[in-house]
Amino acid sequence: MKSLVLLINNPVAKKSSENKIKQACSIFTSKGFSVEVFVTKQKGDAENFARNSLKENPAIIVAAGGDGTVNEIANGIVGSEIPLAILPLGTTNVLAKEIGIPEDIKSAVNIAAQNSFKNISTGKITLLEFPDITRYFLLMAGIGYDGETVYNIDENFKKITGKGAYIFSGIKTLIKWNQEELEFIINGNKYSAYSAIIGKSSKYGGNFHVTPDAKLTEHFFQSALFTKKGKSDMLRYIWGILAGKISKIKDVNFIESDNIIIKGNAHIQIDGDYLGKTPAKIEIAKDALKLIYPK
Repeated sequence: MKSLVLLINNPVAKKSSENKIKQACSIFTSKGFSVEVFVTKQKGDAENFARNSLKENPAIIVAAGGDGTVNEIANGIVGSEIPLAILPLGTTNVLAKEIGIPEDIKSAVNIAAQNSFKNISTGKITLLEFPDITRYFLLMAGIGYDGETVYNIDENFKKITGKGAYIFSGIKTLIKWNQEELEFIINGNKYSAYSAIIGKSSKYGGNFHVTPDAKLTEHFFQSALFTKKGKSDMLRYIWGILAGKISKIKDVNFIESDNIIIKGNAHIQIDGDYLGKTPAKIEIAKDALKLIYPK
C-alpha cells in the first residue's frame, strides 16, 4: 500500500494556484505516494480536515497556504504523531522562512517527501474570560499594538494587497493608538507594558527579528515588552524592528520564560490571525508537533 500524503490547500492564499497544486501532487505521486487533496472554503476548514484525517493515518500532512493555514492544521493535529510539511503559498510565509523551506514548489515538495522532521514546542494560549478557547501557535502571539493592527485588517483588502493590508492597518491603528497599561506576570515577576511580542520563533513579519533568541525546538518563549505608551514611542519601536535595532532600544524588555499571564484589556493575534482579548495565559506545549525540516 502506498503511503498517503494529505494536502490541505487554501486556494485564496496569495501565491496559491491550481497549477502549483497539480505540480505538487505530480511530484508526490512520482515518489510513490498516494495523494488526497482537501480545498478549504472558509476559516476552520483546514483544522477540521486535518483533525478528521488522523484516523486515516497519513504519512504526511501538507499545508499548502500561508502561516494562517499552517496554524489551523497545527491546531488540528497537535499532539499526534503525524508530521506536518509546508508548501509556502501565503503572503509572508514566516514559518517557512524560519526553517528554510523555499517557495519553489519542486524544492518544497522534495523536502516534504524526505519526511525528516523535528519535534517542536508550540505556544498554548488560553483566554481567561473564555477558558474554553485555547489555541496553539508556532510563531508568536502579539499583544496590544500588534493584535489591534490585525484586528483592524480588512480581509477583502488583504486578498488584493497582501502585505499592504498590514501596513495600512498599522497606520490606522497608530493614529488611534491609546492602549491602557497591561500587567505581565513572567517567571513570578510583574512587568508593566503597553504591547508585547511573545516569540516562539526568531523571525517576524517576514525576515524581521523581534525575538531573535526564540527557537521552535526549545521549551521557552522570548518576550519583547514595549514599556512606553505614546505614539512617538510606538514609531520608535516600529523603526527599531524595521532597522534591525530593536534589541538596542532601552525601553524594550526581553525576557525568556515558559509561561506568562497577561492582565488588562488588549487585542491578541497569533501567527498573524486575530484571536481575541486579554486577560490570557500563555504556556509552552513541549514537543507538541512534528515539523518537517530540510535535511
